[in-house]
Amino acid sequence: MLKGWELKARELTFIIVALLLGAVVGGFVGDMIGSILPPGAAKTLFSKSVQIVFEAVHVDVYSISFTFGLMFKINFMSVLTVLLVIIYFRWWYI
Repeated sequence: MLKGWELKARELTFIIVALLLGAVVGGFVGDMIGSILPPGAAKTLFSKSVQIVFEAVHVDVYSISFTFGLMFKINFMSVLTVLLVIIYFRWWYI
């Protein structure tokens, strides 16, 4: 169990993985719900998303080439599931 704000490495890893999975599953569920709803405010709420993009960076080192890039696609359900994961861990561990 946690004492105050002291986190063990295993617990911190578990929380980070749970938050990432919550965001992914929530985003997927939001897209699914948004695709089946009729046009209106609810469809807009579930299907609208904000994209945060970090442009790709290319690194070429003689015989090896790397490309790094990152994009976050955030919608209502992904935010909601991340908040629920935070509430769950706060209630369960702290």
